[in-house]
Amino acid sequence: DYFQPESYLPTSDTYIEKDLRVNDEIDKLRHSATCSLAERKDVIVVASVSCIYGLGAPEAYYKLSISLRENMELSREDLIRNLVEIQYKRSELDFSRSTFRAKGDIVDIFPAFGSSMYYRVEFFGDEIESLFECEAVTGKKLNKLNHLAIFPASHYAFGYETMEKSIENIKNDLDDQSKVFQEDMKLIEEQRLSQRVQYDIEMMQEMGYCNGIENYSRYFDKRKPGEPPFTLIDYFPKNFITFVDESHMTLPQIRAMYNGDRARKTNLVEYGFRLPSAYDNRPLTFDEFNGKIGQAIYVSATPATYELEKAGNIATQVIRPTGLLDPIIEIRPIEGQVQDLILEINKTVEKQERVLVTTLTKKFSESLSSYLQEKGIKVRYMHSEIDTLERIEIINDLRRGVFDVLVGINLLREGLDLPEVSLVTILDADKEGFLRSESALIQTIGRAARNAEGRVIMYADNITKSMDKAITVTKERREIQHRYNVENGIVPKTIIKDVKNSLEITKKIKKPKISIEEIPRAIEKLKALMQVYSMNQDYEKAIEVREEIKELRGEYQKLFFKKGKK
Repeated sequence: DYFQPESYLPTSDTYIEKDLRVNDEIDKLRHSATCSLAERKDVIVVASVSCIYGLGAPEAYYKLSISLRENMELSREDLIRNLVEIQYKRSELDFSRSTFRAKGDIVDIFPAFGSSMYYRVEFFGDEIESLFECEAVTGKKLNKLNHLAIFPASHYAFGYETMEKSIENIKNDLDDQSKVFQEDMKLIEEQRLSQRVQYDIEMMQEMGYCNGIENYSRYFDKRKPGEPPFTLIDYFPKNFITFVDESHMTLPQIRAMYNGDRARKTNLVEYGFRLPSAYDNRPLTFDEFNGKIGQAIYVSATPATYELEKAGNIATQVIRPTGLLDPIIEIRPIEGQVQDLILEINKTVEKQERVLVTTLTKKFSESLSSYLQEKGIKVRYMHSEIDTLERIEIINDLRRGVFDVLVGINLLREGLDLPEVSLVTILDADKEGFLRSESALIQTIGRAARNAEGRVIMYADNITKSMDKAITVTKERREIQHRYNVENGIVPKTIIKDVKNSLEITKKIKKPKISIEEIPRAIEKLKALMQVYSMNQDYEKAIEVREEIKELRGEYQKLFFKKGKK
């Protein structure tokens, strides 16, 4: 959900600690992907460019997995010890992902990759009597299992021997780096580094992990300095194939990641916040990425020079199975473009269809959105500060008709499949540059190619080279498709598809309202629960419960006041 990388700004002497909020659903799916890759061959993993970042060694991850079978000799205590070693937590109250509970001869395990089911291990003495898959909510037994594999709760889980050897190497490197700082008379940096690393070592010895443990991943993975980290790609078998979607945008992103990460880490190392091993907790370089992916298919409507030169075979989809034509393109003068835009929006909305509007600047997008709102048009503005998950909701709301017009700058080019959109408008289309390049214009025009009535209006006083090429390509594609439709008797029809989230994100369930009489009893129950959490030193959950109590007290006062008035 949120990630702020660790960094140091020497000019203002500002240290920014790493801060993140992991989305539970995405973390679950990440574990599901690596577990599936170990257990079966028919696996498709959809990943962002973050797949080129370190993930922990697959060999260690799979080696630490716990294999359980019916009639297997294993004591309950040994199973619990093994679960703790792979970073599962014991929890009797909050039984959720990556936790287990034990009662009598039964151990229940909630896997890191699950949310709707857990596993039950039933013992008879020091032998596993039976294994079951159970429903999380009801506890009902769903399936009897012959074999069960429990994978680590973290991709950075390590065995005891590996941990001891790694800590020894960390101490040696700390001594070496301390000498370097002392020779350079950087005594503050030397003291800062010693305190940080010693604290991390103590945490690893006591808890099995520490905050920022990924900065020591080279030691645990037994890699030499400079060697590439293990990534999600290393969890795949040798004969896998990679599809790079929107390659003209994805590949430049991959190229840029290494240098950006290196620049940030340099300050952390030089000023004593991290050991040089932090350099090896990094994304892959572009050459390393290419060396790992093997077979690759680059997918793009506007492939860049790199893909065209690299490809031994270039396939072009000229004919659409749906028969849909590329949109008609009109060019209109910039003067009075906003007034003309409003007229076109109203015509489109009357037909219960949607509109995309692309602008050049954030300021103009905001101003235009406010102006359209004043004119009674249901409009939303999508900008770069909106995160991916919220963006999905905005796009789905557009398709549902919650609003009719979506305004944006560069976010409307790739990856939007919106059959309800019949009009795309490009303001200031003749301002040559990145946002109005040939590929950008072709991608933007393509947003109207899902609707049989698709149109594009470019507001421009001149026809630039990029505009001319984009218009020519679109016209040629339209003519080829039209000819094919006539020859085969195909009538183009707008794509009809359900509106649904591509990824269901974990949300807090809205609690049902309770009556004024029930609130005091609910508060007492929560107080008891808060005390239990505090005794178990689970202070985060205790704070959450305390906040719930505050909310209920506030609600009680409101209801009591209303009742007194009546």
